Order: sequence, then C-alpha cells, then structure tokens
Amino acid sequence: MSKSGWDGIEVLDEKPMPLRDDSVEIDKAFARTFDTTEGKKVLKYLLSKTIQQPTWIPGGDTSFGFAREGQNSIIREIQTRIERAKA
Repeated sequence: MSKSGWDGIEVLDEKPMPLRDDSVEIDKAFARTFDTTEGKKVLKYLLSKTIQQPTWIPGGDTSFGFAREGQNSIIREIQTRIERAKA
C-alpha cells in the first residue's frame, strides 16, 4: 500500500550534515564583523531597511515583493551565520 502526504517521505539520514571548515570560518568572520560597535550599527540599519519593512503593499506590483524578499534573505543569512558562530 502506498503512503501519501508526509508519511510517504523516506528519510535517508536523520543526522544534519556537518558544516565544512570554510563555512565555519565564514560564520566566525560574520560574527566578528557584526560584533563591533560599527558592525552592530550597520546591522541595525540593514534590519530597519529590510526585514522591519513590508515586503509588499496591497495594490503594488507583486514583483516588488519578490525583490524585497531577496533583500531580506541576505539579512537572514547574516543573522544565521552569526548565530551559528555563537553556538
């Protein structure tokens, strides 16, 4: 009998893949950069211009929302790398 939905997904490896050494080094570089007074100021500014702003306004062109989400994803990448370096 065939499974459907989430039950039909076969998990091949339940362990998360380890980060490559160069990725760990980049994470640490992000953390060091944005841990300075100037870095914190820049990150706060970037957050105010991206994630803390609407990605789309009703009645606006939908492509604006796609572009804004792209901007947000860069800031999320920075935040993720900082958090991984602290772990």
